[in-house]
Amino acid sequence: MSYPADLKYTKEHEWLKLEGTTAAIGITHYAQESLGDIVFVDLPKPGATITVGKTFGTVESVKAVSDLYAPASGTVSEVNEALATAPETINKDANNTWMIKITISDPGEVAGLLSAPDYEKFVSEEGGS
Repeated sequence: MSYPADLKYTKEHEWLKLEGTTAAIGITHYAQESLGDIVFVDLPKPGATITVGKTFGTVESVKAVSDLYAPASGTVSEVNEALATAPETINKDANNTWMIKITISDPGEVAGLLSAPDYEKFVSEEGGS
């Protein structure tokens, strides 16, 4: 699996796509593959504040419920409402399905995230594809 170079990644398997001061956040292909069929996502409401490294929601699959960890701090500006009725969209195209968008409060946090090649190396060492 190749991971898009325009995304930044966490070791908890979230991705972030920065566009100016707005960042879209989702989970990686590796994460959705590990989870299996996703049946529900619990996401914060617009206006909520999220903090880097802290949980901001959960994703539930037929196998387990997993926490979602913020790759950066900020204020939720938008939630992907389509996921409320079609969470399986994440299974179909995880690297292009955003869950929330935030207004970044500290752009410096993004510099600490993994590049696509670094994330691929991390996943391969973890035993993933």
